[in-house]
Amino acid sequence: MKKLQMNDLINEINDALKKSIPESTLNTNLEESMLYSLNAGGKRIRPVLLLLTLDMLNEDYRQGMQSALALEMIHTYSLIHDDLPAMDNDDYRRGKLTNHKVYGEWKAILAGDALLTKAFELVSYDSALSDTKKVKVIQRLAFASGHLGMVGGQTLDMQSEDKAIDISTLESIHRTKTGALLTFAIMSAVDIADTDEHTSAMLNEFSDHLGLMFQIKDDLLDIYGDEQKLGKKVGSDLENDKSTYVSLLNKGGAEDKLNYHRNEALKCLDKISDQYETTNLRDIVDLFYHRDH
Repeated sequence: MKKLQMNDLINEINDALKKSIPESTLNTNLEESMLYSLNAGGKRIRPVLLLLTLDMLNEDYRQGMQSALALEMIHTYSLIHDDLPAMDNDDYRRGKLTNHKVYGEWKAILAGDALLTKAFELVSYDSALSDTKKVKVIQRLAFASGHLGMVGGQTLDMQSEDKAIDISTLESIHRTKTGALLTFAIMSAVDIADTDEHTSAMLNEFSDHLGLMFQIKDDLLDIYGDEQKLGKKVGSDLENDKSTYVSLLNKGGAEDKLNYHRNEALKCLDKISDQYETTNLRDIVDLFYHRDH
């Protein structure tokens, strides 16, 4: 089987996203605001991860395209809201002005709300999935993005500002705020593919280590990264007095944690490599580990 190329998938996802939000008859520029952030670039890691996992499970990756677009919409809405003055108060995202700086705060809020609800519309109308699989994906997406997932993690993160927290609380924040959508990317592919219990358990564990890897690397880049490559200023976590892996463990300790979760993620893939070709997911681990933006 030909190995899927990440750049080809990114191009396919980008093309589909551009067509995903048609103009309305309401004579507003809400769709323009939605597309401004949706098409602002980014690595499309979450939708790519979903499609690569589905391919690894020997399924046609196109079955997951609408779920992948929905996932990217929810991720994008969360970024729009995170950048607002009431939260992170960022002026730039991926080297471009943040949504509220271009369209104003109230429209940025509504653009985020619209992307969130559009995500569920996409999955519900997905002709590539049976009704049973659509319900599974919708349930998983709602959980991952809701009060026990991404939104809950963001809430705990905001409540932890200006406070001393321990490493356990920090990991709870990141397993939900960041890790929940990464877990959805992998486990929704499991739902679509009707995967066996052993593979499902290994991929669920893999997704947990991958999510923590992603956030530890983020914490390191926030202090030691290159602003030009990141597209935003470094040191925002320090300015907001947020606890991070670096602030709690120092640089060396954070790097040790990063190495630990990398090794554990690879061990999970080792346990299914006799049944599946895991090269693409190993490439994702390397990408998370070595990324500079």
